[in-house]
Amino acid sequence: MRSIPTVDRVTDPFFALDTGFRFTYLNERAETLLERTRSELIGRVMWDEFPQTVETQFPDGFHRAMDEQVPVSFEIYHTELETWFEARAYPSETGLSVYMRDVTERKAQERTLAQHAAVVEAVHDAVVTLDRNREIVTVNGATEEILDTDRSALVGEHVETLTTLAGIDDRRAVDIGQAITDVDIGNADRRQLEVPYVGPNGDDRMGEFRFVPIEDDTATVATVVRDVTDQYEYDRVVESLHEITRWLLESDDPEEICAIAVHAGSDLLELPISGIWLLEEEQGYLEPVAGTAGAHDEFGGLPRFNPGEGLVWDVFEGGDVELFDDLETVDELYNPDTPLRSEIIAPIGTRGVLMTGALDPHRFDETDVDLISTLVENTRAALDRADRERVLRDRTDELERQTERLEAVAEVLSNDLKQQLESVADALEEDAAEEWEFPLAEDTVETTLDRAERLVDDVREFARNATAVGTRSRLRLEEAVTGAASHSRLAEDAVVVEGAAALRADPDRFAHLLQTAFDSAVARGDTDVTIRIGLVGFDDDGDRGFFVLDDAEEIPPNAHERVLDPTADDDTAIDGLGLALVRAIAEAHDWDCTVTNGANGGTRIEIRDVTTLERRLEG
Repeated sequence: MRSIPTVDRVTDPFFALDTGFRFTYLNERAETLLERTRSELIGRVMWDEFPQTVETQFPDGFHRAMDEQVPVSFEIYHTELETWFEARAYPSETGLSVYMRDVTERKAQERTLAQHAAVVEAVHDAVVTLDRNREIVTVNGATEEILDTDRSALVGEHVETLTTLAGIDDRRAVDIGQAITDVDIGNADRRQLEVPYVGPNGDDRMGEFRFVPIEDDTATVATVVRDVTDQYEYDRVVESLHEITRWLLESDDPEEICAIAVHAGSDLLELPISGIWLLEEEQGYLEPVAGTAGAHDEFGGLPRFNPGEGLVWDVFEGGDVELFDDLETVDELYNPDTPLRSEIIAPIGTRGVLMTGALDPHRFDETDVDLISTLVENTRAALDRADRERVLRDRTDELERQTERLEAVAEVLSNDLKQQLESVADALEEDAAEEWEFPLAEDTVETTLDRAERLVDDVREFARNATAVGTRSRLRLEEAVTGAASHSRLAEDAVVVEGAAALRADPDRFAHLLQTAFDSAVARGDTDVTIRIGLVGFDDDGDRGFFVLDDAEEIPPNAHERVLDPTADDDTAIDGLGLALVRAIAEAHDWDCTVTNGANGGTRIEIRDVTTLERRLEG
């Protein structure tokens, strides 16, 4: 006999059926659920009163319980109530006792957990849940991949199993244990650590470990491990680039700056085949100035790129960093047989380019492009700074040299003019002089004053900085010689140019150089002096240049250096500043100037290291 008062106090809906599935009892919660009173349902068959249940689990479940006399349970959703119920039927000889428990909240939790489990299983991060004993409750597939271990070997094991399999050292394993404890006992809402570990291939990796509390029947802490090796390496390289920038800015040597940049790329960015080319402004080509050992090993040296040659020149002119994933698909390569398959070419402003290559296609990505862009921008800034400092240093040095020259020249000018004026004064005192001749100077008043005028002109040339040149133009050597000779004291047709040539120089200063050299020869001889000009360095592999050979009185060998010194004050001095001015203008063009004697007498002035000098076909 059932205890009706007891079941009536049950908080879940409850009803009883006889062997014919007729209602024999309902408690109040069942009446509410079925929306029928006891009086309406007692003695009536369930399938007749609720025909919608025929197509549900109720018939199969209840028949099985009655036929086999075993308890059954199943879940069913009440559409109108939007509620999940768990139906549990207990059989007896007289019928069934049925309990209907509301499991909607539990089903929602299960659905949420299932969704979470699906998400956890799908994410690339490793997820491990732990109970209060630090034993592993669950792991996802990413954890299996990272540790190269099946989850069955992990679940139920202590968390130390994970740190051991991941090759985490003892000190960091202690840090992980402390982080788990802090989160579990509420000392922290979350903890995060960066911990190095060993990947499944035995490579060193960096992991970001995050620990958070969770509400679960068994697990209390979830550990999420993200592989941040690439980001960690990127941050390390960026930080190193800042350090490299400091090194770059400490150097004032362009070649050293380029070497630092190239080897930094090789060491930090793992770019073993790299080189830097700088624009040779005077010649107009890209000259290799620094390269990695890998580049030299692969190519036996870096080539020079002339205008229009190869991708390097195209990118340099374009001004933007270019990534070439597969060079086999690129036309107009400088070297069609290159072993390189991919490369990045990055302009260093208007100064040159950095090129890095690899033997495999698709070796580089946009991250490499970003890092190389940063490197070349820092290199450009360092080169600009080195140029500014060089210009400032050169200006300071030149001002000091010019001051010294002007002081010395002023002394020479003062002494020379004083000597000439004394000669004029002595001559004027001679009452019977039929012709104004000066015993001291052995010259006429006109030539004496002419000498003084030339001295003033030469000093003016030094005062406006003879070592500076203006815009260089392409000049024909024979035309420049003819023009300079016409303004000198040489007789007409006194100069012979042997061989047509062209060079780049400041037209005015170059004309002054030639005219001064011609006047120097006249000062040592007379107006009948003849001069030959020829080319040197084309047949003997020496530095290219030209010579000016006169047949005037030769300058003694022991005076060859002194005549190039504006402060010289001895018997080798000649009109004005003479050959000292020739050397000053030559050096302003970055040329060398020397004085020797001709094989058959006379004086030979050689101007060498004229890199722009080229032979020209006559006609």
